[in-house]
Parts: sequence; structure tokens; C-alpha cells
Amino acid sequence: MDDTRSLRIVMTGAGGGHFAPALAVCEVLPKETALLFVGRKHGLEGDSALSLEYQTAKARGIPFESITTGRLQRRWTRHTLSSLIKLPVGLFQGLKILLAFKPDVVVSFGGYISLPVVTAAYILRIPVVIHEQTLGVGLANKIASRFARRICVSWEESLPFFPEGKTVVTGNPIRKSLFLYRQKKKIHKSYLFITGGSVGSHAINVLIEGCLERLLRAIPIIHQTGDAKEYNDYEHLQSLKNTLPQSLQEKYTIEKFIPEDKIGEILAGASLVVARAGIGTITELIAFGKPALLIPLPFSQNNEQKTNAEFLKNLGLSQIYNQNSLTPDLLCDAVLSMLKNSKEYEKHAEEVKIHMQKDAALKILSVIQEVVN
Repeated sequence: MDDTRSLRIVMTGAGGGHFAPALAVCEVLPKETALLFVGRKHGLEGDSALSLEYQTAKARGIPFESITTGRLQRRWTRHTLSSLIKLPVGLFQGLKILLAFKPDVVVSFGGYISLPVVTAAYILRIPVVIHEQTLGVGLANKIASRFARRICVSWEESLPFFPEGKTVVTGNPIRKSLFLYRQKKKIHKSYLFITGGSVGSHAINVLIEGCLERLLRAIPIIHQTGDAKEYNDYEHLQSLKNTLPQSLQEKYTIEKFIPEDKIGEILAGASLVVARAGIGTITELIAFGKPALLIPLPFSQNNEQKTNAEFLKNLGLSQIYNQNSLTPDLLCDAVLSMLKNSKEYEKHAEEVKIHMQKDAALKILSVIQEVVN
């Protein structure tokens, strides 16, 4: 590469779990870097709600291109045929974007959106670096690893899934704004933080609706619902809030999304987190040493979220509940029990932080620069 010009990078990935580490790497790129992010404009297929990555990129001034492609599916469903038809559309769009932008390297953080971009890069002989967030391997990255020059993984548990000669453990990077609050020893707040990830969780929202008043009598709540237009959970829960006694209304904060520059402050002050078990969530819980009641997505790829949840439970920081057998009363009882036993979880809060790789974003940047040079 000509050292007199700036590095040109295309990043790609879909969903909060893939976008969050990408954003962390963006924060350490040299200022002169020309960057383009390729992702999805809408969080859910067929839903008009804008994705978190699209909104965040626009807010940060990161150039963003949206593509349409099919989800990779391990079994035949009613969506399989339409997804297969969209795959060549995504590849064509990926080729068009890369030919126009002319990147030095494509950096993929996984998810179904990333595969046509990585494939297009391979066809055009553009070097590819991929990053795997999970404790195993995602389907998109499993395929993309064949095209990649270098593979970065977050955990040593992922090493057996990739070729030894081109794989390096970098850790799962988290954003600077999170580290800012992680380093603050005392934040005198106490509340329950409920999150369904970047697109929210309708199932968790319904469970919380059934026990909201009882929970609020015990502890204030910050609740991130997502903005799926199919369910209108935010509007529904806002209406429910307005029927509560004024004293309880004041204890309930409801948001569609938590801005990325606020999530660190919220995690730092939370007494307990109720969440899905995406690897991004698990990484942040480990970084902050926060106890969590985890409800793994029941249909996640290779039961990935259950594996993530068990990893955190083995570190002494979580309890796991099956969505299909959970009721509002059981959820409320479990939350109150964990809050009552908070001292037990605090014992492990500092211990788990040794599982965080320091300077993960800088390590990934180093790999990118090595591949380009």
C-alpha cells in the first residue's frame, strides 16, 4: 500500500452484537482513515423500524450503505426460498459497493449481511479480515473464514473452529464510553436494567408487562424495549405506565434504544440486568462485573445464546431461565431473589474481569494494518 494515502476500509456486520465491536474498532482508527460501513437499514426483515447500526452510524457521521440479502438458514422454513433468492442480490450489491469505494481491506464482524460483502471482496481480490465474537463460530464467519487472510477471535474457546495459521485471539472490543464508566469505582444508583438487545425482545417485554407493578414496588426500572412496529411494545408499555400510580410512574424509565454513549453509565449503576444472552451483552456484563438474569433466545444458531449464558453462569454472575417455561410471576420471583442475594454475586464481580482482553480494538487494528501492508 502507498503510505502517502489514507487507509480505505469497508466494515460489515448485522445486529448489535456484530456492530458494537465494529464501532469499538472504529474509535481507534487513524483520523485520516476512509471508512464505509455496509449493513442493514432496518432491524427486522419486513419491519420499518430503523436498525441501531444505521442510526448510530448516521449520528456519528460514518458513511453507511445498506444491502439486501438472504439470511443463512440451517433448516428449511417458509422463509428459506425467499432468502435463497436474495443471496445473489446481496452479492451484486456487494460487488457494486466495493468497486465504487475501492477499499484496501474488508473487515467483517459476522452476521448474514456480511457474507455477500466478504464473497465480493474475495472475487475482487480485496484482502479480508474477520472477527468472531462468540465462544464458537457463527455460520457466516465459518464460511467467510475460507476467504479471510486473518481471523480474529474473542475467546480461546473459538480457536479450534478456525485454521491455526491465520487465527489470533484479540478479545471482544468494547467502546470507549463503556470503559469510562467501568473505571468509576462508586456510582450510587440502584435499579433494574431490562434489555432485549439492539432490536428489543417482544417475549421479554410481555413478561415484564405481567409483573411490572410488582417489580416497581421493589426497585426502579430502566427498560429498553426496541422499536419493532409489528408489536409496538414501546407504545403499549408507555400506555401501561400512564395507568400506574404516580409514585411508580416516576420509577419506570422506558426507552426504545439506549444511545451507545449512555450504555456504560446505565450498566455501571444497575444492580441487576435482565437480558438475552448475545455475546455482546455477555462481554459487557463481564467488563462491568454485573449479575444478570438471562433469558437465551430459544432459536439462536447452534443454541449459541444458551452456551453464552452458561459461560457467564459458570463465572458466578448469572441465572438462566427458559423463555418457554417462564411466566411473569416466576420472572418477578427470580429477580427479587437475585437482588436479595446480591452480595453473593458481588464476590465474583472483580474476578470475572480477567476474562477481558485488554486493548482488543487496538489488537484488531494491528491485524488490519498487517494484512494491508
